[in-house]
Amino acid sequence: MCGIAGFLGSGELDHLKTMARKISYRGPDEEGYFFAESPKIGLASRRLSIIDLESGHQPCFDEEKDIIVVFNGEIYNYRELRKGLEKRHRFETKSDTEVIAHLYEEEKEDFVKKLEGMFAIAIWDKKGGKLLLARDRFGEKPLYYSFFNGNFIFGSEPKSILAHPAARAELDRSTLEKYLLYEFVPAPQTIFKNILKLSAGHFLVLKNGKIRLEKYWDVTENNPLADLPSQDFQKVLEDKLDQAVKKMLVSDVPLGVFLSGGIDSATIAYFAQKNSKDKIETFSVGFDKDSFDETPYALAAAKQLESEHYHTVFGTKELLDLIPQIYSLLDEPMADPSLLPTFLLSKFTREKVKVALSGDGSDELFMGYQTFQAEQVASVYKLVPKILRNGVKNVVNLFPASSGYFSLDFKLKIFLNHFDNPPEIRNQLWIGAFSPFEIKELTGNHPDKIFENIAGGPPRLPEGDIPKRLSYLYLKNYLQDGILTKVDRASMFNSLEVRAPFLDHILASFVFALPTNEKLNGFTTKYILKRLMRNHIGKNIAYRKKHGFAPPVALWLNNDLAPLVSEYLDETRLTREGLFNAVYVKKLLAEHRSKKFDHRKKLWSLLVFQLWKENWLSV
Repeated sequence: MCGIAGFLGSGELDHLKTMARKISYRGPDEEGYFFAESPKIGLASRRLSIIDLESGHQPCFDEEKDIIVVFNGEIYNYRELRKGLEKRHRFETKSDTEVIAHLYEEEKEDFVKKLEGMFAIAIWDKKGGKLLLARDRFGEKPLYYSFFNGNFIFGSEPKSILAHPAARAELDRSTLEKYLLYEFVPAPQTIFKNILKLSAGHFLVLKNGKIRLEKYWDVTENNPLADLPSQDFQKVLEDKLDQAVKKMLVSDVPLGVFLSGGIDSATIAYFAQKNSKDKIETFSVGFDKDSFDETPYALAAAKQLESEHYHTVFGTKELLDLIPQIYSLLDEPMADPSLLPTFLLSKFTREKVKVALSGDGSDELFMGYQTFQAEQVASVYKLVPKILRNGVKNVVNLFPASSGYFSLDFKLKIFLNHFDNPPEIRNQLWIGAFSPFEIKELTGNHPDKIFENIAGGPPRLPEGDIPKRLSYLYLKNYLQDGILTKVDRASMFNSLEVRAPFLDHILASFVFALPTNEKLNGFTTKYILKRLMRNHIGKNIAYRKKHGFAPPVALWLNNDLAPLVSEYLDETRLTREGLFNAVYVKKLLAEHRSKKFDHRKKLWSLLVFQLWKENWLSV
C-alpha cells in the first residue's frame, strides 16, 4: 500500500519529492523516486510496507530498466502470476510490484486484465515513449490526473497534483452542483477545474501529448451463472466468499478485521477465522450516543465468532474535535459524516495491526440499502391516484422533524417528495442532499447536467429490473466515490491498509449476476447472504436490522456544532463569497432549528464545503 505521484513535462526532482511528501501518511515507511531529463519525467512512491518488507522498494524495474513502475495497492494473485513469469524473467525482489513490471513487459496494456486486487498503477514505458495509468475494477484505490500548461501531472490525491508548480486550485462550479446533489463529485470529474479522476476499471495511456482512455472491465460483462442450477447458488456463493477472504489474508504484517456486529463484517470475520490457524483479531469502536452506537452488537458478534476482540468507546467531543483535522487533510469535499467514526476506527485498529478487512461492497451487491425496500413500496404506491398521493405528501410535510437516526418522519418526507421521478433519479434524490430545484435556489444556476452520471441507465441490463439497475448505479457512483473514498481517506490518514473481500471481482461478478429475488426477496434484503450465514454466525446477527455508522448530525447542528455553523454559514460571509444564496441558507437554518424540517444533509453538505474551501481554495 502506497501513495504515488508523478509528472511528464516540466518539473524538477525537488518538485517530485514535495508532491510525494504531501501524502506521506499513505506510505510512512519509505520513499522512492525515478527522475529523468529527456523527456522530463518523474515517478514517486511513498510506501506502506505490507509485502516483501526487506526488498520490495519502489520504483520497480524490468531487467533492462526500460519499464518503471510505481504502485498503490495489493495484487492478491501475484504469486500465481510470478510462477509463470519466472520461466522468462529474472526477479530481484519478492514483491507484487515487480510482478507488474514483468507482466506489463509481456502483455502490454492487457496486463491489467490479469491482476486480481486493488490498485492504482503508473508505468513509464521508456522504449514505447508512453506513460500508463491504471485503476482497479471498483475504484478501491484513488488516482487523479491533470493537464496544466502542457504538463501531465498525477497523484493518489489532488494535493499531490497541486504541489506541482504548474498546477492551480480552481473551483469547477458545474461539479459543485453535482456535489450538492451526490454529497461527493462523481468520477471522472472532481471539484477542481483541470483535475480528473481515473474511473474504476479503466486505464489511461499518454503518448505524444495525447490521452487515450479505455475501459478494461465492467461488472455486467460476463455471465458466471451459465449452466449453473439455481439450487447451487448458495453453495457457489459460500465457495467464492471463502476464496475471496482467503486470498486477502496474504500479508507479511499483522492483519485484523473490522467488526461492527452486522452481517457484512461478521461474514468476513467468519471466513477469515475459517482460513486462519490462530484466533483472528477483530476491532470495533463505540460511542456515547445510543443513536449510532453498535457496541452491544459488535461484542455479541465477537463472542459468537470467538475472535480476539479489541474495543473502545469514544465521546462526542472526540468526534467533533476531529473536524478541523480531517478537513485540513481532505482535499475534496465529501459530506458523509460517517467519515468521522471511520477515522477513529482506523486509528484504533492501527494501534495493533497494519491491515484490516472490511465488509464494504456488500450493500451495493446484495441490495442491502433501505432504498431497495423503498423501491418495492414505490412499485405499489404508484397505483394510488396522484391526487391522493399529493394529499398524503402535504400532510406528512406538516409533521415536526425528529433529530433521531433516519427517523420515520425524515424517511416519509424524502420518499414522498421525490416519488414522482423515474426510479434512477428518485433513488439518487432519496440519498442525496439537494434537489435540482433546491440547487437553483441555492446557487442561482440551473443544473442542466446534474444527472448525467446516471442518465440513460446502466448498459446491458433489462429495463424492468429496477433493483439490479440501481445496484449497478450504486457500484458506479455511491460505492466508488462515496464509500470507498471515505474508507481510503479515513484509513490512509492513519497509515492503515483496508481490504474489501466482497469486491473480489470474481465474487462480485457472481453476486451481481444472481437473479434479483436471490438478493431482494419481498422486503428482505441480502436474502441469499442471510440464508447462507445464519448457520455460521447465528440468526440474530444474520437478520439484524441495518443500523449504519452515522453520527447524530441533526442534533449536532443545533447544539455542539452551532458555533461552527454560525461562523461558516453566516449570512454576511456567504454574501461576500458569492457562491450561495445567503437568504436561502438562512431559511434552511431557521427551519432546521425550529424543527419544522430536518435539513441535516443540506446543512452538513454546506458546512463541509465551506471547511474544504477555506483549506483548499482561494476565492
